[in-house]
Order: sequence, then C-alpha cells, then structure tokens
Amino acid sequence: YQYLSRYKRKENLDQFTYLSGMIEGTKRDCLACLMEFCGREDPSWTELSNFTHFLNFQLRKSEKSVFCSPVVGTEFHGF
Repeated sequence: YQYLSRYKRKENLDQFTYLSGMIEGTKRDCLACLMEFCGREDPSWTELSNFTHFLNFQLRKSEKSVFCSPVVGTEFHGF
C-alpha cells in the first residue's frame, strides 16, 4: 500500500523503500487502492491475495537489486 498510494499521488518512488511497521491510511483506503490497481473489475479475495503476494515479491526483489540502488541512479542518470 505504501508504494501504490505514493504512485497514485505521482510521487517519485526512486528514493522510497518500504517502512516496516509504519501504518498509513485506513483499512478501507488500503482495500480501495488494492482493488484499483489489481487489474480486475470485481476481484475476489483470492485475486487480491495473489496480486498482493506477487507485488510484494517484485518490490522486495527491486529493493534488493543493485540496479535500483541510489548509487546506480546517481552514477547512471536515466538508467
């Protein structure tokens, strides 16, 4: 939700990383955001669960990737 809500507000996500334990928004806001980005018109709980698991997996991988590190961003503009 932290990534999706910032993306929706058109914030720059280059320097952002997930903040564990930090609660943002309400449960209703989170569910509405997930349903908006899920890609299904009326998603089931299983579809929402699969979407969040896949998104979480991809975001964790990108946060650990050397290619997404701040050092690479400053050395290779636009990479």
